[in-house]
Amino acid sequence: MGPVTSPVPPDPATLQPCLPSPLQEIEDPPFARRGVRLLLKRDDLIHPDLPGNKWRKLEPNLRAAAAAGARALLTFGGAYSNHLRATAAAGRLLGFTTIGVVRGDELADAPLNPSLARCAADGMRLHFVDRGTYRRKTAPDVIAALHDRFGAFQVIPEGGSNALAAQSCSQLGRELCRAADTVAVACGTGGTLAGLAAGLGLGQSALGFPVLKGGSPHFLQETVEELQRAAFGGRCGDWRLDDRFHCGGYARRTPELDAFADAFEDRHRLPLERVYVAKLLLGLTTLADEGAFPPGSTVAAVITGSP
Repeated sequence: MGPVTSPVPPDPATLQPCLPSPLQEIEDPPFARRGVRLLLKRDDLIHPDLPGNKWRKLEPNLRAAAAAGARALLTFGGAYSNHLRATAAAGRLLGFTTIGVVRGDELADAPLNPSLARCAADGMRLHFVDRGTYRRKTAPDVIAALHDRFGAFQVIPEGGSNALAAQSCSQLGRELCRAADTVAVACGTGGTLAGLAAGLGLGQSALGFPVLKGGSPHFLQETVEELQRAAFGGRCGDWRLDDRFHCGGYARRTPELDAFADAFEDRHRLPLERVYVAKLLLGLTTLADEGAFPPGSTVAAVITGSP
């Protein structure tokens, strides 16, 4: 049986973000002793329910779904996916029915963690699949089986990352044009980095910190390049990846990460989201200690989520 949909067509124009998001300079010892300025691009303040890159990537996909007459959205994510939470919130706010395909059928009989509980509270129907099926999630037979189960829906890709999302995230780069020499972001599916790098100006570079432990050291680089080809016609902007700070994989944590995040929170009274933001700042702090940023330069960290 298909999902029950709202009789009122969803209107993404009703989402009112706070743009551009503010820049916050903080004095942090590992940067200050190297003569480097640290700025935080507070994208977590864009929208209370769709913070940061989630709003930037979802908004054009929501507009496309509404224009196509879709009333239901289906998307994919892991057990701690911020993208699933944001899609569920968008459904609640706009009247879309939402379906979340969750990696790991072993989770189906377990109590919902806070992220999935929030999705369910916002009306998302959760569908757990085994990891093998999840790897094939976009295969025609898998999508056909999902249509048989849930009826008509518009697919939004995992993480919301596609050409539309990358084009939208290029605005993030334009907002940071001339603000910093290096702009860094934590990466899940690569869409934010693809757009960010395209929007930055001459002399600026983008730095991505993958939060997943990939199957090969180049897995996300190839993904970002593919997104840029689809969105902009080819690789663009000066960007690179540093994959040393995933801490074991998505939503994994280490004592080093927790100790770093606790100390940073104590110094600045700024709660750090641990899946993305803490890993981003751990990576930047390590690079500062290594002397990777020249004295007198400015580094901006894109804060893409909140705890």
